[in-house]
Amino acid sequence: MSTTETFVSARDFLLKHREDYDTAYKGFPAPRFEYFNWALDYFDVMAKGNSAPALWVVDEGGTEEKLSFAELSERSNRVANFLRAQGVKRGDRILIMLANIVPLWEIMLAAIKLGAVISPASTLLNPEDLIDRIERGEMRHVIAGPAETARFVTVPGSYSRIVVGGGADSWADGWIGFEAAYQVSAEFAADGPTPADDLLLLYFTSGTTAKPKMVAHSHQSYPVGHLSTMYWLGLKTGDVHLNISSPGWAKHAWSNFFAPWNAGTTVFVYNYARFNAKAMLDTVVRCGVTTLCAPPTVWRMLIQEDLASYPVKIRELIGAGEPLNPEVIDQVRKAWGVTIRDGFGQTETTAQIGNTPGQPLKPGSMGRPLPGYQVALLDPDEQPAVEGQICLNLAPRPVGLMLGYHGDEGKTSEYMVGGHYHTGDVAVRDEDGYYTYVGRADDVFKASDYRISPFELESVLIEHPAVAEAAVIPSPDPMRLAVPKACVTLRAGYSPSRELALSILRHSREHLAPFKRIRRLEFAELPKTISGKIRRVELRHIENKRRKEGVRGETEFWEEDFPELKQS
Repeated sequence: MSTTETFVSARDFLLKHREDYDTAYKGFPAPRFEYFNWALDYFDVMAKGNSAPALWVVDEGGTEEKLSFAELSERSNRVANFLRAQGVKRGDRILIMLANIVPLWEIMLAAIKLGAVISPASTLLNPEDLIDRIERGEMRHVIAGPAETARFVTVPGSYSRIVVGGGADSWADGWIGFEAAYQVSAEFAADGPTPADDLLLLYFTSGTTAKPKMVAHSHQSYPVGHLSTMYWLGLKTGDVHLNISSPGWAKHAWSNFFAPWNAGTTVFVYNYARFNAKAMLDTVVRCGVTTLCAPPTVWRMLIQEDLASYPVKIRELIGAGEPLNPEVIDQVRKAWGVTIRDGFGQTETTAQIGNTPGQPLKPGSMGRPLPGYQVALLDPDEQPAVEGQICLNLAPRPVGLMLGYHGDEGKTSEYMVGGHYHTGDVAVRDEDGYYTYVGRADDVFKASDYRISPFELESVLIEHPAVAEAAVIPSPDPMRLAVPKACVTLRAGYSPSRELALSILRHSREHLAPFKRIRRLEFAELPKTISGKIRRVELRHIENKRRKEGVRGETEFWEEDFPELKQS
């Protein structure tokens, strides 16, 4: 079979067995190529004469754009020729700093066709972030929106500059207008076959404790590897798939690019200046969204609306980014009769573990290993365990696993040891092979010699009607080594008070074993990375400093403050 036929055959196998987990997992023929260019060998072939909608972008102001697969194929050819004329060559690195606008998808397809390296960047990055990315990533080209160009004034380098949305003419300061791309030829010829292991994507991780690591992916690891993500999402040809994610992060490539187009699904985007749950739900209903993937923060805002009053056409609901609390899943199921399916993966991989369509779900579990991945739980001595670090067997090496941490062989070797890739996340496996997330290895802590999983305690806290979000950290204690402390963000309509703190602590005592109870509580906004993940490391740093100084936060309460609570 040709490269295209081999890829499509593997894709079709998963689509055929989308609700037959055992067959899909055991029989999946993970394609491995010597040469492969997803945009040329798959997308263009699939798109030829295909008038089905590939991309549908709706703006909160009412404007919208809808392009077919055939139109995107042609447009990306024009963009590829335009970029080539600007000096973009095979292997050149392009920093792309764009919002969810149509040219983003055209440029990504064009870059793949050229064999260039894509480095997605959030529009929230500051000049210091950009200097780091330009230098360490050795970027030769930058593509940005008009609002972002000013941030590059203080970013040194000889990189070319292309602005999207500024008109066809050249801008001042060396910026070239992207719109000229639509005037060039639609006939594109590649420089030659693309080695499947060539560098394609260079992601910078969130970097909560140090400089972001550079995660390198190939023309095989993400385009082909995301067949597992397609399977987890439960996509079908003809679906309208909404994934709420910002460009610049791996999940955007997961579920706004590779996975849906692997399935021939419409990528649906809703753009807004500020998230509004009601407006989002109205749009989901009006546009007939059939599959929806959103991070926990969004789900926690959505359930504050009367979900049952929205006649959605949704068949599949997915949570991603961080584990979803059971309370959120229950509320959505009661309203829509659809269960949010959780899963697990990283920037370094595609979806590894997930609850797949049509399979029994267990409360709190993130599911079973996905096709293409052999998962093991290992203890600190690298021995198999029921609870341990989530690791991937490297024999054979998963197609969806990164090439490594670019420019850091030492860090790569640290994670690839003993025949396994180590994720840094801890889970527990039950007798049926279902995995339940425990937490980051660095976040799990001991209190009175008991191991505490922050996620378990946070899941209980969020069941309290006043709590919107919660992060549990260890608070140093001279007697117990540490005690669980909850940092809590309240829902709209609630304000910090002694009475509310007492209510939440009582809730904790009613639903947690004595050694897991929340002993200290603080009302606070939770610090997050720009990708939206809670920075528990920052909360721990603040807490350690306070305990050394013997001070408390302004809205902090300890259980000792409440005589009405029986001590334990």
